[in-house]
Amino acid sequence: MELQSAGENALILYLGEQVSPEVAARVHAASAAVEAALGDDLVDLVPSYASLLVIYDPMRTDHLSVGHRLRAAINELSDSESLAGRTVVLPVYYAPESGADLESLAERAGLSVDEVVSLHSAVEYRVYAIGFAPGFAYLGQVDERIAAPRLSTPRLKVPRGAVAIADRQTAVYPAVSPGGWNLIGRCPTRMFDPGAKPTMPVAVGDRVRFEAISRDRFLALGGELA
Repeated sequence: MELQSAGENALILYLGEQVSPEVAARVHAASAAVEAALGDDLVDLVPSYASLLVIYDPMRTDHLSVGHRLRAAINELSDSESLAGRTVVLPVYYAPESGADLESLAERAGLSVDEVVSLHSAVEYRVYAIGFAPGFAYLGQVDERIAAPRLSTPRLKVPRGAVAIADRQTAVYPAVSPGGWNLIGRCPTRMFDPGAKPTMPVAVGDRVRFEAISRDRFLALGGELA
């Protein structure tokens, strides 16, 4: 663990040196522990791949006090707590009509479309970080056989719910946006809903599995293909 100042009322906690499921789980556990330790002194927590940004109320406390409490909270974490995190199952309709790059990715990998789907849905992914847009969860790691570089020319419009791969990460686009990832399917689950509690179905450190569903099931769950 390494703790550094990140501004007048912020500290950043580094919990690992490289991206891994174990480090992501540690960040998740640390978030809960820090939130409990700081209570009303806490303004915000921003988890990332291997770090946790802690923003506190400078009218209530200071760097020294927050630093002591952060170290104590992290030192008290057990291995079982670090490996905690929910398992979230996300349904996906994998098909050329829902994933514009599914066939080209399969051809480039020397696999059939069914093999790509099988490999993508066989892995349990960790939520490494949430960023780019609210609800955009970076998940890793995909099987190296279906890893694919970002598109040389990003699309101007990627549909909400698009399931995609870039390098060895995968994600679900939470809203219509530009994007350069390889699209392989579509998920009907809303990845960000400002009116819901919680607003996102996943958090950093959670585990995600994708479950292949039919076109009819996708539409019945509220999915859109337009």
